[in-house]
Amino acid sequence: MDALIKFYTNDWYFAIPMTLMLIIALALVIWRLMLNQGAAGNMDLFLPDLQTNLRKKGLKAAVALCETEKGIVPQKLYTAGLQAADQGVAAMRRSMASAVELEIIPRLNYLLPASLAIAKISTMVGLLGTVISMIGTFSAIGEGPKGGGGGGNMSAQSEKIGLALFATAMGLVTAIPLVFCHVLFRAWIAKFEIKMKLAAQNLVALVQNVKNNPDAGDEEEAAIEVDEDEDDEEGDRRSAKRTRRTGSR
Repeated sequence: MDALIKFYTNDWYFAIPMTLMLIIALALVIWRLMLNQGAAGNMDLFLPDLQTNLRKKGLKAAVALCETEKGIVPQKLYTAGLQAADQGVAAMRRSMASAVELEIIPRLNYLLPASLAIAKISTMVGLLGTVISMIGTFSAIGEGPKGGGGGGNMSAQSEKIGLALFATAMGLVTAIPLVFCHVLFRAWIAKFEIKMKLAAQNLVALVQNVKNNPDAGDEEEAAIEVDEDEDDEEGDRRSAKRTRRTGSR
């Protein structure tokens, strides 16, 4: 702890920038995690609501539902697809592909270049601080015997050599977590792109199903009502039979 305090006291011109980069790196990782959480959405719960609005209220109601839903897939991908649904399946796919390329992918990659740049810069700045400190230390060691002072004593300069390595250590402490998080975020984006392709296919199939069977939902409800009426009639018949048997006894 004392050595770290001395590092901030003696080599503050390197310690302060390294500390700022460490704080920025931590903020970028937290911000990126929040963006990932906001981009995801529960499609299992959203798709039935979308199907109901699309079947009963039409495309405008479905688009309005997608615009108010949380998640990048409903807000960007599904909105773009539904807005072009009147022009056919090919237009839906082109519209969703454009939304993915121009809006969704840049949003998913947001802050990733900055985090990777800070990881590389922090490492190089740490090495630069160590090299400069080591140059000054070895210069003092070489000039010690000439001046007759104690600068040539290795034990007297060992503390300065240890302080010089603090810059490299801080650079690595900043860079290693950033590079690790960058790899994880890239893998998450690749998986999310696969989910978007599946979601686009589901939307196309849903729109085609609604167009081909516009009254399917009403027929299902009518069938359910008929089944309920038949069950009620069957129950009435059984009750009448029981009443007859009781009376005959």
